[in-house]
Amino acid sequence: MDRFTQRDLERALADTDERYLEVLRRDSMSVGIYRLPAGAEDTQNPHREDEIYHVLSGQAKIRVGDEVNPVRPGDLIYVDRGVDHEFFEIEDPLEVLVVFAPAEGTL
Repeated sequence: MDRFTQRDLERALADTDERYLEVLRRDSMSVGIYRLPAGAEDTQNPHREDEIYHVLSGQAKIRVGDEVNPVRPGDLIYVDRGVDHEFFEIEDPLEVLVVFAPAEGTL
């Protein structure tokens, strides 16, 4: 079993300026935290893996394909592999838990 407390994740995030911090990797999935400061531009490209975002904090909008929705803490967003998507109009610093299946970069 792997277990991560909120405190563990906060410490790991405090030690890096990176926008994405991977915290778990298995062949079947990878998990990380993605952070975007208020007003930031989300520069990610479509992924070859299916993806789930769970919004931990912040407020923004997300565009997935042609669909646009607001995102707030507690929201869960699924994105099919290969679909263009981005967070934008980031009003409050955004932190999202990201799950890739299979693990990011394995396809």
